[in-house]
Amino acid sequence: MTNAFDTNLRNFLTGRIWLRLHTSFPKEIIDTHIESGVIQIIPGITSKKTFTGQSNHFCNRCENDTQSRFTIFDCAKCNGPCAYCRQCLKMGRVSSCTELIIWAGEQPKYPENHELAWAGVLTPRQQKASYELSESTDKGRPHLVHAVCGAGKTEILFQPIHKLLTGGKRVCIAAPRVDVILELEPRLRKAFPKTTINALYGGAEPGEGPAQLILATTHQLYRFYRAFDAIFVDEADAFPYTADETLRKAVRKAAKPSAPIHSVTATPSAQLIADIKRTGQVSTINRRYHGHPLPIPRYDSLWNYSKQIKKKKLPNKLIKWTEQRLQHKEPFLVFFHNIALMEEAEPLFQQLVPTIYAVHASHENRKERVQALRDQKIPGLLTTTILERGITIPNVQVAVVGAEQRIFNKGALIQIGGRVGRSNEHPDGDFVLFHHGITYAMDDAKKEIIRLNKEEGSL
Repeated sequence: MTNAFDTNLRNFLTGRIWLRLHTSFPKEIIDTHIESGVIQIIPGITSKKTFTGQSNHFCNRCENDTQSRFTIFDCAKCNGPCAYCRQCLKMGRVSSCTELIIWAGEQPKYPENHELAWAGVLTPRQQKASYELSESTDKGRPHLVHAVCGAGKTEILFQPIHKLLTGGKRVCIAAPRVDVILELEPRLRKAFPKTTINALYGGAEPGEGPAQLILATTHQLYRFYRAFDAIFVDEADAFPYTADETLRKAVRKAAKPSAPIHSVTATPSAQLIADIKRTGQVSTINRRYHGHPLPIPRYDSLWNYSKQIKKKKLPNKLIKWTEQRLQHKEPFLVFFHNIALMEEAEPLFQQLVPTIYAVHASHENRKERVQALRDQKIPGLLTTTILERGITIPNVQVAVVGAEQRIFNKGALIQIGGRVGRSNEHPDGDFVLFHHGITYAMDDAKKEIIRLNKEEGSL
C-alpha cells in the first residue's frame, strides 16, 4: 500500500538533499511525511574515530572529507562540541546535529510529450557530434564535445536532450559560472517550450512544478542526490570546477548511479581529454558553425598602463580604441586582470560615455548590466574573466588590458577571443591584447587559434 503524500512536497524534494529547517513547507507536513516513511532523515555531518582517537568528519550534503574544511564549535542546540562544514556554508550551515531530508517515497513520472522548437539546421560536423553524444548517452558512457568557441555547442545538445526528455528522463545542464546559466536559460526555454525548466543559481527565483530540465551552477548540485538520468557540464574546464574536487563530487552525486556525465568546452585540458578517452568518447569540431575563422589576436603595447590609471588617466591607445567602437556603434568588452584597477578605470571610461560600466563576480548589478549590453542599452562593459565564457553579443569587439598578467593563460585568452565574430552577420571583429610585455601564454593562444583555423575539412 502506497503511503499518502503531498504532491508538491514530493515534486520539490525528489532528487534533492535538503536542510530540514530550510524547507518552505509547514513543519507539521514535514513531520507527518517523516512518520509515514516517505521522507528520510540523514545527519548533516558523520564522524568516525581514527586509531589515534581523532575524529574524521564527512559532510553528507557536499561530500567534503577534507578535515581542514571543518570547524568545531560549542553548539547551543545539542549542548556539546559540534562540527560544521565550511565547504558548502553558503548553502546554509550543515553541522553534526543538522537534519538533512531526502524523498524516499513514490517517484514522480515525468511527461514524455516535449517539443523541440529550434528551427535551425545543424552543420554536418554538428550533426555528427550530436549523434555521437546521443549514442554515448544511450550507452551510459561519458562524452566530451570539444568544439571551438562559436561552433554551436549548445545546439549540438538539443537533440540528445530532446531524446532524453521524450523518454521521461530528468536532465541537468550544469556550469561553473552563473553567466553561462543566464545565457543558456532563455535559449533552452525557447527550444523546449513545453518543458518545465528551472534555473538554479545564487539569487534565482524558485521555479514552480516538477522541473524535468534543470539548469544549475555546479555549486547548486551540492543540494542534489541521484536526481538526473544525464548531466551535461558546460564549460567543464572553467574555474572553480576544475580546481575543486567537491564540485566534481557534487556532480557525480547528483547523477543516478548509471547516468552519464558529459563535458562540453572549447578549451579542455589534456587531463580531461585523457580521462574521457579512457571510458568514453570525444567529438571534436574545429570550425565555427558559420564557417568563418576564429579571430586572431593582435598585440599592442600599453606601457605602464597601471600607473597611468592610478594617476586618473586612461592610456591614449585605450581611449582611441574605445572611441572607435563608440563611433562605429560596436558593442565592446574590456577585460581587466584586477578588480581594483578596473574600478579605478571605470570613471575614466565614463568621461567618454557615462553608461560604460564595470562588472565582476560579486557585483550587485552584474546581471542587470550584462543584460543591458545584450539589449543594446549600453555601449560596453569593463569586466574580469567572469565574462570570458557564456556570453554572446553580436558584433562585440574585445580588448584585454594587461594581457601579460598570469590570470590570462592560454585557455582564458582563447575563450575571451571566442566572444568575437560569433554571428553570421558579423563573423569577425577586433581582438586586441594590450600588454606590458608579451608572454608565452599570449603566443601559445595565438598559435593554437591559427592552428585551428588551418584545420581542413567541410563544416
